[in-house]
Amino acid sequence: MLPNTIIAQNRQGRKALSLRLAGPDPAWVEFAALAGFDAIHLDGEHGAFSPVEVDRIVHVAHAHGMTVKARVPNIQPDQINRWLDRGVQGIVAPHIESGAQAQALVDACYFGPVGHRSWGGGRGTEFNDETLLRERYGGRLPYTRFANENMLVWAQVESKPGFDALDDILAVEGLDGIVFGPFDLAFSYGLHGQGADHPQVAALLDEIERRTRAAGKGLATDLVEEMDMAEALLREGRAFVARHRDAACIT
Repeated sequence: MLPNTIIAQNRQGRKALSLRLAGPDPAWVEFAALAGFDAIHLDGEHGAFSPVEVDRIVHVAHAHGMTVKARVPNIQPDQINRWLDRGVQGIVAPHIESGAQAQALVDACYFGPVGHRSWGGGRGTEFNDETLLRERYGGRLPYTRFANENMLVWAQVESKPGFDALDDILAVEGLDGIVFGPFDLAFSYGLHGQGADHPQVAALLDEIERRTRAAGKGLATDLVEEMDMAEALLREGRAFVARHRDAACIT
């Protein structure tokens, strides 16, 4: 496993640069490495990823020295474990609405004594290679400490119940901080079709940020600057089409 490149960049006073993917093509991971990105983010809630595809993406990312983090579909321990066993080193959990859910998230992401992560046999535990674990880390126990030190865990607060339970969520030890979900948050308050630019939603987000920092935690955006590949391609594609259509009109 790699030291977490997001944490490494933060320790040098910089945000990590991450490419957000919703699809499983490993070629984009290589392009991200060539462009100088530090990390890859996989959207496992809305994206299309099988465990095999996640495994291939992490394989390519690690070959280029990049950490992979992911938004998982849910906080069921077996679900999270599938991502961690592939070698993912950062988890964003959607729709967290209670302190108990936040605690379950932390328990699934960290080995003991911080949590209750299950020991697997994939890349996330060096394929359970006893020799490698002993020679590189000093054994299984030191490896669990390494894994915990290189794990990032964020709760996505995107509903009225989540906002109401924010203090309980932030009180959970091991949680690094919060990810916003402005559109779902707006829906939860009856503000259908609205987002972060709506005054009421903006006020809620400001309050989430204030209380998060007061609790000694942070926002994911404090650590990572992300680009969405789909959005970037659409923007560039529209600009390309517009330029060439204009050029085609010139005679």
